[in-house]
Amino acid sequence: SFPALRRRPAQQTVIAFPPIAPILHPTMVRPSLCFLAALAPTAAAFSVNDASISRREAFAQTASLLGGAAAIVASPAASLAVVTDETPKITTRMGGLLEKYQDSRGWTILAPSGWNKFDGEVGAYDIKWQDLVDPTDNIKLSSTPVKSTTTSIDILGPVEDLGASLASKRSAKLIAAIERQTDGILFYAFDFALEDGTHQLLQLCVNKGKIWSLDANTKEKNYSKRKDLYYNVLGSFMPKLS
Repeated sequence: SFPALRRRPAQQTVIAFPPIAPILHPTMVRPSLCFLAALAPTAAAFSVNDASISRREAFAQTASLLGGAAAIVASPAASLAVVTDETPKITTRMGGLLEKYQDSRGWTILAPSGWNKFDGEVGAYDIKWQDLVDPTDNIKLSSTPVKSTTTSIDILGPVEDLGASLASKRSAKLIAAIERQTDGILFYAFDFALEDGTHQLLQLCVNKGKIWSLDANTKEKNYSKRKDLYYNVLGSFMPKLS
């Protein structure tokens, strides 16, 4: 599994904002992505284009992803720590349970061996792997363009605050919120228990002008059997060729 959670000061400020223009690339918004809908109140700083603007001011300028009024919980910029320790990319194939997949669009992952693979359902995912026996065991990768000035997922704020916001929007229990840096890319990973009996791991990162969302799902009763495999899949994903 990933390294221990890095905790930051608990001080928070609640800020309410009026509706403003969307922040994703105007021609390629994919509002049906569940995680992006949940991120709407917290995805503020994706339109930062002036280094002189403070994080708090940037949130105020770009608080709405899908439109409508928003209230976000954001820690002051001074509390944002920088992750400098490198965590190696996962390379174990777990005795054949995982196999390397390299996509022509320039990313790699270790995917479950023998699972069905589905390409591109518009508005839902770029690629999906699904267990042959139980379709509720699945892994999906999605990508959505962001403005060129957005280079790291930490522009969404501290990992703990983002995890709590996502959990609240989805009526889920946040089990863990973890951050790591691998090959110069910052990853946020979240462990959720959903009300419908699903257990989900969700990982977010930014690279090559896109926000990448990788989620791994299973029934809560099966999670203990899938946990190691899912964490290794998340830890193997790299949104570039290396």
